[in-house]
Amino acid sequence: MRNFLRSVNRIVVKIGTSSLIHPNGKINFSGIDQLAFVLTDLRNQGKEIILVSSGAIGVGMDKLHIPERPQKIPEQQAVAAVGQSELMHIYNQRFLGYNQQTAQVLLTRDVVDFPESRKNVINTLEQLISMGILPIINENDTVAVDEMDHTRKFGDNDELSAIVAQLMAADLLIMLSDIDGFYSDNPSKNKQAILYSTISTINQNLMDQAGGEGSRFGTGGMVSKLKAAQRVLDAKSAMVLANGKPPRIIFDILAGAEVGTLFKEGSHE
Repeated sequence: MRNFLRSVNRIVVKIGTSSLIHPNGKINFSGIDQLAFVLTDLRNQGKEIILVSSGAIGVGMDKLHIPERPQKIPEQQAVAAVGQSELMHIYNQRFLGYNQQTAQVLLTRDVVDFPESRKNVINTLEQLISMGILPIINENDTVAVDEMDHTRKFGDNDELSAIVAQLMAADLLIMLSDIDGFYSDNPSKNKQAILYSTISTINQNLMDQAGGEGSRFGTGGMVSKLKAAQRVLDAKSAMVLANGKPPRIIFDILAGAEVGTLFKEGSHE
């Protein structure tokens, strides 16, 4: 058991596109509703929750009935603008069903590079939390291009979620993806692949094992998740990578169950 997880208070939850969008490209409303239920219940327990959500381009494609991801950056940004509005509408609707107020915060990853913007982000998020509001953060896809120029993914917020966890001195980052954790190899191709329960140090061997891309609707694959985990480890914090289908797994994680992969230095009791 990972008993220390029972007492964490400030938690950043990152939800990947693959947990928000069905394989056919349609919105996974049941998954979003369950996520709203779980996070609101954690808020009702007194925990401080920040949600980092992907999915703007995926939702935009569904809203605009676009079957294939646009190739040109301006088109991707336009789809993201439509999708971000729709995604927040869905989140607001679902969270308000549980009487939980949410707020949208759009960030670019360079906020940590500028002291003034970094301070403003921290102050805003701290204020929202103190008011009992649940911040929902996404990359500002309409102005950020570094993560968008990929044809097989909607862009990932893995590193952004780790940056937010670092900025806010979070006790834990829960990264929900479409895979059960970090494996020694691609489990869909190698049935002998081993799921790591705990990782305390990220080395080149692990980075080599992380090679390859995620699913069609997935994120940046395992490499981006290891980079996020490295940032969390550097901050002396903890991260759990687990399968976000269903989001109720968050309850199991916080109960100390050994699900997913825990990234943490030293003792894990």
